[in-house]
Amino acid sequence: MDSSKSFDEKINIDDNLSNRYIDLDPNGYFIIKVDFEENKIILEHFLNNINDDGYALDPETNELIKCASENKRVSNEVFEGISAKQLGIFITEERNDLITRFDHALYLGRELQKAEECLYKRLPYIQD
Repeated sequence: MDSSKSFDEKINIDDNLSNRYIDLDPNGYFIIKVDFEENKIILEHFLNNINDDGYALDPETNELIKCASENKRVSNEVFEGISAKQLGIFITEERNDLITRFDHALYLGRELQKAEECLYKRLPYIQD
């Protein structure tokens, strides 16, 4: 099998899956960052409310949370670790109140693994 064809197919599948509609987790969302100076992964948790149309609302103002906003929200909690496994196990076993959806947990695991690889390869990390 032509490996370039299978990689192109993978990219197309992943792009389509990234653009599908998903229900948001009512317990909030995470922003992942890589700190190269401290050699750690930072996981910020933000609270939100979900309206009847499935949009995230700021729990303090009840306004829509926009991706491109000048208003910087303050995280609910911040977690730090040196590996995807360390953070993933902590979030799913010790703090399992932050995720209510399986697809959210799977997404978070993939992104933490990607962040770990970027940390150790010294590459820029961009969250999907």
